[in-house]
Amino acid sequence: MKKVLYSLLIFASATLFAQKNTKVKFAVLGDMVGTTTLFENQKEYVQSTQAYKASNLPQKLKKFSFIADQGLTEVKFKNNVGPLDNLSLSQYNEQNNLPKDTPVIIEGYEFKDTNMRIYAEIAQQVEVKDYNGVKSVFITTTRK
Repeated sequence: MKKVLYSLLIFASATLFAQKNTKVKFAVLGDMVGTTTLFENQKEYVQSTQAYKASNLPQKLKKFSFIADQGLTEVKFKNNVGPLDNLSLSQYNEQNNLPKDTPVIIEGYEFKDTNMRIYAEIAQQVEVKDYNGVKSVFITTTRK
């Protein structure tokens, strides 16, 4: 019986882990989430970047630790650059006729704080799917 339980536990954790796209590296500018690819494509606006390992996040970035599996990059724009287009996750929910406080899934990472803002350009594909019995917005950062 123990072997069966252990097998199920290993399978469940492997399935859960497999849902996260660990190839995506997230980046933060202020309180908004993007990807390192987004900011690499905006090099002319970037003043500096600082990459952190998940275990060494500064206090101001701890709230993003749930997306820091592959580390997290902090980006700073040059002084004369305004913000890029961005939306709150609750706005994505509203656009898809879902309650504002429904968690949004980005590349397999569950964003529970729907007041959080993301850069619109990272949302290459937006779909509504079932997530643990609840209809949720799924955002993919690359085109398929």
